[in-house]
Amino acid sequence: MENMNLGADIKPTNYTINIRGQLIDLSHPLVMGIMNVTPDSFFADSRVQTEEAIRQRAHQIMAEGAKIIDVGACSTRPGGEVVSADEEMRRLAFALPIIREAEPDAILSIDTFRASIAKRTIEEFGADIINDVEEGKDPNMFPTVAELGAPYILMSTAANLHDMLIDFSREVQELRALGQKDIILDPGFGFGKGAVDGNYTLLSVMERLQVMELPILVGISRKRMIHQLLGITAAESLNGTTVLNTISLMKGANILRVHDVRPAVEAVRIVEAMRQNAEQ
Repeated sequence: MENMNLGADIKPTNYTINIRGQLIDLSHPLVMGIMNVTPDSFFADSRVQTEEAIRQRAHQIMAEGAKIIDVGACSTRPGGEVVSADEEMRRLAFALPIIREAEPDAILSIDTFRASIAKRTIEEFGADIINDVEEGKDPNMFPTVAELGAPYILMSTAANLHDMLIDFSREVQELRALGQKDIILDPGFGFGKGAVDGNYTLLSVMERLQVMELPILVGISRKRMIHQLLGITAAESLNGTTVLNTISLMKGANILRVHDVRPAVEAVRIVEAMRQNAEQ
């Protein structure tokens, strides 16, 4: 039958990243928990602004099994207000010492599109990863992350896989030429793909990104492609998120970026158990 491989399980790319001298194995998928130190991120339960709320969220993310905390201080939701670099940095300067004290073993990722924020958070606050949601739009971003030597998440805003692969190929070449070692690709669900259809078209062929031989991060948690399709709200989208996270794992995702850590960790454990017990 022609469609026998439609449900095939694609193992994640075998890859390690260097976090301040420690090698982190991404051949076993990791979960990244979202912490938004903003008043306006699209999912209300992810917003934390007080010292105690930040501390409790950090504890929760790690206790539920995540290895990475992704800290955002400037909302990237559709129609959201883009705050100034000074305000973004003020929020991060408040939150990062609290998170680091609360969970010293957490890998800290900074969700930003500004090179100046990337530089300060790594040099002054000990952040570990830069998660760029604008695909290097800041002309200083590639040289900055290469100079810093931190792993870099490159998120695509392309509308389809064809354009994405062309862009990624060029951008990875630029980063390599600058000396950037660890690059993680994010197909950018919900960014430039249309409300629903383009996202599912991309998901259906996501495993083809493995041609780049780089790890893949999927951030699909509670996004509009779920709640608009199902006619529900973001708050009601946990089940749909878990379904899509599981599909993403079976299409080769190395990292899941999520609001709800425990269900994602459970999805990873189930898929890993299936792989371990698959018929040889």
